[in-house]
Amino acid sequence: MTDVEKITEQVLDLARRALPGGEVEAAADSVHRALTRFANSFIHQNVTEDSVTVRLRAHVDGRTVTTTTTLTSPEGLTSLVDRTVAAVRSAPRDPGWPGLPGPAPLQLTGQVDAATRDASPDDRAARVRAFVDAAKGLETAGYCQTGHWTGAYRSSAGQALTASATTADLDGIVRDSGADGVARRSGRALSDLDGTALGTRAYAKATAQRDPIELPPDRYQVVLEPEAVADLLTNFAYHGFNAKAHAERRSFAQLGTAQFDAQITLYDDPRQPFDVEGSPRGRLVLVDQGVTSALTQDRRTAAASGTVSTGHGGDPSWGPMPDSFGFEPGSATVDSMISKVERGLLVSDLWYTRVLDPRQLALTGLTRNGVWLIENGEVTRPVRNLRFTQAYPQALAPGQVLGVGSEAVPQPSRMFLGSWTAPALHLASWNITGGASG
Repeated sequence: MTDVEKITEQVLDLARRALPGGEVEAAADSVHRALTRFANSFIHQNVTEDSVTVRLRAHVDGRTVTTTTTLTSPEGLTSLVDRTVAAVRSAPRDPGWPGLPGPAPLQLTGQVDAATRDASPDDRAARVRAFVDAAKGLETAGYCQTGHWTGAYRSSAGQALTASATTADLDGIVRDSGADGVARRSGRALSDLDGTALGTRAYAKATAQRDPIELPPDRYQVVLEPEAVADLLTNFAYHGFNAKAHAERRSFAQLGTAQFDAQITLYDDPRQPFDVEGSPRGRLVLVDQGVTSALTQDRRTAAASGTVSTGHGGDPSWGPMPDSFGFEPGSATVDSMISKVERGLLVSDLWYTRVLDPRQLALTGLTRNGVWLIENGEVTRPVRNLRFTQAYPQALAPGQVLGVGSEAVPQPSRMFLGSWTAPALHLASWNITGGASG
């Protein structure tokens, strides 16, 4: 039995004794994260964090309380239960409590790579060294990260789950006279990260940006590279397919409607086999050949909508979100997409994007790390960074997607164990509203 299993069973036993007749669930997550950072082409920081977080939720007499601790001694766990017992007596009524589900088996088994779990600073430094060497003396910066998670969940309704998973990320830039080229990759194992290939890509992007031109505001055809498409996935995840946002009429999603081009299929393929509520997770298709087919649900949103949890319990203030979200790849190459553009833009990356209208998922943001003019099927000139204002679903609407790349690249996300898996996209229209300076 793992340490987190022992902890959850101890907490559950204490809580059930203290709250007879109540519904109780306990979860513990053990996380090992190790980060190697580099700047000016030198590693300047190695940081390792090991933590165990314990979560107890109790529903008694129509009232619900959730408490957490990182103190795993017997005294710390007893204090957690005592605080929960005291708090639940004065908590407000909770008419939306969904109840605890009975036992359900895992759909996935977490993938643990031993070399990633046990990776040393030297192992990460080898990837960084390869990235730096590929930059041929130009300035580089970025990070390489490895992580290992083990989680356990136990409930008074009989659900008992334990799983583990590993993750690894490399994110770096190469700088040439103030112009940055970027390359990113995420994987379940450190061996998924090829520092040489990523450094070579970033070097090529940086050195292709000399003497950029200004372009006027207009609607342009665009070829968005995977790093740029990852921003679309980020905002679709946070604001689009979230069942809480949908119930509060803050989402564009319309179930059963062909809101996207038929070439678009979006899915969540989690690395973590169950969520914090003990709901098993599996691959979930959210857009099926252009048709919005599902939302991400936690237990509370599922109960309110008459469906079942999809295993996306998490931060209740945000609601359920995909965290390993991706586009199904197509058959086009970036070169073939470019060859079909009479006049348009090749865009490496998007950043500083902010939602203007959540119902339309309209955002404004900036390009970065490389933009180039495409003329008559060829990349001709680098372009200064641009500001855009664009409704993301509109850009992917029926007839607006002219090509989907054949390689979907997993990239780091803001969520531990998460990733954005994105191919390049050729889109008919992207609304450029000005330069980066205004």
